[in-house]
This record gives sequence, structure tokens and C-alpha cells, in this order.
Amino acid sequence: MTGHDQRDGTGSADETGRPVEADGIAVRNTVTGVVSGVAVQAHTITGGVHHHSAAPQRPVPRQLPAAPAAFVGREAELAELTAALNRSPDASGTVVISALAGTGGIGKTWLVLHWAHAHLDRFPDGQLFVDLRGFSPAGQPMETPAAVRGFLDGLDIDPTRIPTDLHAQAALYRSLVAGRRMLIVLDNAAAADQITPLLPGDPSCMVLVTSRRRLTSLIANHGAHSLRLDVLADVEARDLLTTRIGHGRVAAEPDAVSDLLAYCGKFPLALAIVAGRACSAPRMPLAALAAELRDEATRLDVFDNDDPAASLPAVLSWSVRALTPEQREVFGLLGIAPGPDIGLSAAASLTALPLARARRVLGGLEEASLLDHDGHGRWRMHDLVRAYATAVAHELDKQVREAALRRVLDFYTHTAHAADRLLRPHRDSIRLDPPAPGTHPQLPSDAATALAWFDTEYPTLLAAQHSAITQAWHSTTWQLAWTLDSFRARRGHVHDRLAAWRAALDAAVHLPDPTVHICAHRLLGLAHADLDHHEEATGHLDQSLALADSQHDLLQQAHIHQVLALAWGRRGDDQRALAHATRAMHLYRDLGAPVWEAEALSAASWHAARLGDYGTARAHCQAALIFHRRHHNSDFEAATLDSLGWIEHHTGHHAQAIDHYRQALGMFRDIGNNYQVAITLNNLGHPHLALGHTEQARAVWLEALRLYQNQGRHDEAAQVQRQLDDLDPRDDGDQPPPAAESAK
Repeated sequence: MTGHDQRDGTGSADETGRPVEADGIAVRNTVTGVVSGVAVQAHTITGGVHHHSAAPQRPVPRQLPAAPAAFVGREAELAELTAALNRSPDASGTVVISALAGTGGIGKTWLVLHWAHAHLDRFPDGQLFVDLRGFSPAGQPMETPAAVRGFLDGLDIDPTRIPTDLHAQAALYRSLVAGRRMLIVLDNAAAADQITPLLPGDPSCMVLVTSRRRLTSLIANHGAHSLRLDVLADVEARDLLTTRIGHGRVAAEPDAVSDLLAYCGKFPLALAIVAGRACSAPRMPLAALAAELRDEATRLDVFDNDDPAASLPAVLSWSVRALTPEQREVFGLLGIAPGPDIGLSAAASLTALPLARARRVLGGLEEASLLDHDGHGRWRMHDLVRAYATAVAHELDKQVREAALRRVLDFYTHTAHAADRLLRPHRDSIRLDPPAPGTHPQLPSDAATALAWFDTEYPTLLAAQHSAITQAWHSTTWQLAWTLDSFRARRGHVHDRLAAWRAALDAAVHLPDPTVHICAHRLLGLAHADLDHHEEATGHLDQSLALADSQHDLLQQAHIHQVLALAWGRRGDDQRALAHATRAMHLYRDLGAPVWEAEALSAASWHAARLGDYGTARAHCQAALIFHRRHHNSDFEAATLDSLGWIEHHTGHHAQAIDHYRQALGMFRDIGNNYQVAITLNNLGHPHLALGHTEQARAVWLEALRLYQNQGRHDEAAQVQRQLDDLDPRDDGDQPPPAAESAK
């Protein structure tokens, strides 16, 4: 060797082990034993040229595991990683760190490895990879010293030269990667403090971190770019199955494939497990596999496997194992809570926690990627995570589960009752038992807030009644049907209304109050009448009236006659309908109930108009309007304006009819009564057509058609479609206004 080395004492190394050039000497690193450079001494050179041997190459680690096979989709996420790579380091020399978070099995590692292998050319000095075992069968995360030592071994450091102190090891590691274009992958991290010692100090490196936790401190303290992974898009999920199972099998059983995609919920690990099952049994029909997944109660078992890494329950269990006892209990209780999502007050009621504490625990579950927050006060679990949460819940004491379910159902019942009172303040009130201790009912401030709450919570309220039915909690089943009835009437949820009152009638049989049974028959009859189930409607109403007569309950008799007027009117017997409306009006008058008397008067005016007695009908409407306005009964004020529109149209005053209909329409829109909006729009088209306003008629009928279709009112939709098809000026298809549609 013609160059000098460290052995002659003319060179030195700093405390990190990096070589120091001295007097033009080629210096050998005392820690690694690697010559770091060659120099010519700065003295007089005599004779021939001195040739120095080239320094040995520093090791280039290639620690990445193999790229995942058949990777599909994630184009947006891949583009984000590439954009981070292309982003020039700022003046402070910040290391580019991308932190990928998401539920276990969502595909974080697959994504990182796929991207890394596609960009190997950008990291010519090597790639370091470590599985930090934050969530794994091992139970305990990898200790940071072991991870640092693994990187030093990957950089080919002489073991005898590695310092014993962790800080010194980390400093040596940072020195060795400084100035090198390297990719460092920190996979499956448990927490930010596990990662920090493994971060390089030089912006020449890029770091990719995956974790089931959000690692907010890594983002805040180190400027990491956060990338949250969710389930696959529809087309990506289908592509994944197709790529792994094969185009032929997918094309041969499209219905079964659709079922598999739905049962897997676009969850990558679930899809991979299903694909593995299909590939291992090439003769098994995909429909048979889909049949195994059909039952929600046993679906999670199908995703289990002896190999923990290929078992969805095992993968999720590693996340739950890292929770605190309080978080674990709340996670389980969320699994049995009704509905697809939950708000803070409902969650606090479910768990019997104060609101602030409940928010904190939910935030912890969100941080652990077991719960998603939509930014608007709603938390949601993926269906498969929820299935696992349900399994966790069944590890809790049965009394704990039942008490939690009772509290959350009390929350929904009491809040819905308060909201219903704002929507229909003149409606009969029902008495509720006090909510269970630990329940936090909400009190909406006004009718608009109440309607918005119902809109948000409606899917959950449907599930709440189902839970009450399953638990045989008969009072709650009936009370939820009652408290949701005004909302359902306004929004046109006619089929749900029918199902709810069928369940409520079944529950009423077990309740001692006869009024409950009377109301259930009456409101079930109303629900049937709305759907033109004529025999069923009058059958239940007759039973209701017989029960009310036997109890000598005049108020219930009046309510039933009011609904009978609607039912017979829908059957086309306006004479009989008028008789019932008139009987209701007299009963209300005798009872001293002017608000309800005015409602019955509006109903009577409609049926009188249908019978051609326009003068009487107009007079009744005008008298009823005075009462409705005095008592701020917006529903029936709008209904009566609709009746006046019908009367004016049929007496040839089409412009006045349009004016009344528009007033009614505005009021129905303001109170969110989409059911009646559709009727009034349909009616409004007829005077428009009578005046030759064809396009205005077409516009209102098109809107009515959409509403009817959305509400599942197929007969009405078909009628409007016929009107649109020929725009026949005849107006004998007008529909009744809502005057008699009240459910007291």
C-alpha cells in the first residue's frame, strides 16, 4: 500500500468515528476500519507520480423485504409519497418523513414496499428496513437499542467498534447515513419515542414510518407528513380480487363477487384472505364462499387463520391489546351500540362517562386507528372492526353490556321525545320514565335543530328500535315509534313508519296502558292508509275505535275519527270521510281543544271540496286558517292553503290557485315536510297547465316525481310520470292535501 493509514498516528477520528483528514493523509476510520479517502501530502514532490489505491466502497444495505405481489390501486397515496420525495429540503435541512397510519390490515406495509421498490433508483446508497413490532404476536414492541443495532449491522459496522451507550450508537448511525441518499423504513411502530432515535439528521435521507397510531407528536415535533390510509376504493377492491382470483372466475360469478366485496368492506387484508381461500380451493364456487360470510354474527370467524399474520381477528387483537382497560371497555361497548355511527352525547351515555372524558377516550381509539372521526362530531367503525369490538364486548359482564345499552337507548328515546315536541308542539304528549343514571339526553333548541338532529341520527334511531325489539324492551319499542312519527311523516319515510308501528303494536300487547294499544292500532292504520293499503288501514282503525269506545276515551275517539276521514278519503269515499271529519270536529269542540278542532275543520273543508261544495269548503278553510295562525300550527296552515289552492283551481281561479299553492309550498319547505311538498308540487302543476304554462307544469312535476321516487311512493310516482308523458291538461289526478294526515 503506497498511502498512509491510521496506524502511523498521523491521522485521527472524531468522537462519532468519522475520519479526519490530517496533513493530506489517507485516513482509516478507527471504528469501521474503512479507508474514507486518499490525499497527497502537501510537501514537495520529487520523482515520479505517487499512485494511491482507491478507497473501498462503503457497504450499500438492501434490507427491503420483497415487493408485495399483485398490488393494485392506491394511486393517490403513491403520488403523495412521490411528491414528498421530490420536495426539496428547506433551508433548515429538514429530513423528509412520511408517516402512514391506519387500522391493522389496511395495507400500510404493502403500500410502502410497493412504492419503495418502484423508486430504488432514487436511493443508490441503500435502504434500511426494520419491523419495530409495535403490534405483533410477539407482544412487546422492539426495544430501540435493538433497532439501532440492526441498522449498524446493516451498515457493516465492526461489532467490536459499536459503543455501548444508546445515544452514542444513535449518533454513530446518524453519522454513517449523513450525506447518503438512503431510504429508511420504520415499519409497524408503536409510538413516536420508539422512532425518534432512528431518524437521520441529514436531509439526504427519506424516512417512511408505518403505524396503527396517528403519531401526532412525530408530526408536530419533526414535521412528518401524515398520510392516513382508508379502505380501498370500489374499483380497487374489485381489481384486487380479480388480480388474485383470476378474470375467469370473477366473470363467471359476478353476483358472488359483489357479495364478497360487500362482506369484506373493501378492507385489504379481508380481501386478501378471501382471495387466498378462493385460490386454495379452485373448484369451490365463489358463491359458497360468499355464503359463509353472509351471517354477520359469524363473519369474522371466516377471516380467522392459524397464521396470525393472515388472521383478521388476530391482527385486530394486537391493536386492542395496546389499549388501556378503559379504552378497551369503551371499544367493546361501541361494538354493541346501535347504528352505523355515534355522536359524543350518545357515546357518553353508552359508557356512563362525563362528556369531556368520553371525548378523550374516543380520541384515544381514533389515535389507535380503531375509530374514525368525520370532523362533524360523529365517530364510526369499519364493519369488520365493529364485529371484533362486539366480540370484545361479550368478554364484559352481561350486566355491564345491558346497562350500557339501556343508557344509550334512553338517550335516543328522551332526545327524540324532546325533538318531537319541537316539531309538533300541539301533539299529544307521552310520559317517559326518567333516563338511567349516566345518560346525557340532548335538548334541541328549536324545530330546525330538532329536524337536523333527526336527519343525522335517523339510521341510528332505526337501529335503536331494532335493539329494543331484540331485548324485548316493549316500552322503548313503542316510545321510539311514537317519538319518530312526526319526523317520518314530514320526511316521507312511509315504509319505515309502517314497520315501526307494526313492531309497536306487537310491543303494546305486553304493556298495561290501554291507551298505548289504542294509539298503536290508530297509527298503524294511518301508516297503511299512507300506502293505500285500504283494508288494513280501516281494519286497524276500527279496532282502535272499538278499544277507545270501551275505555270511554273521547279524545282518542276524536283522533281516530280524524284518521278515518283520511283513510276513507284515500279510498275515494269523501262522503264517509266528511262524516268522520265532522264527528272529530264536534268531539274536539266538546273537549275544549280548539287547535285540534281547527285541524278537523281543515279536513272537513277538503272533503266538502271534493264533493263539489266549494262555498262551504272555502268558508271552512278561511275559518280554520285563523285558528292555525293564532296557534302557530304551521303544518295545518300550509295544508289549508293547499286546500284553498285546490278549491280555486276547480272554480276556475287558476292564478289564485297558484298563489295559494306557492304559499303552502314555501311553508312545507320551511318546516321540512317533504312528504307534503311532493303533493303540493303535483297539485301546482294543474293550474299552471290550465293557464298554458307547460314548462312550469313540467318543472314542478319533475320535482314531485323525484320526491315520490325517493320516498318509495311508487303509485304517485307513476301517476306523475303519466302526466309528464302527455302533459294532459285534465286535472283529475289532484291529490289530497295533508289536512287529515295528523297523528295526534
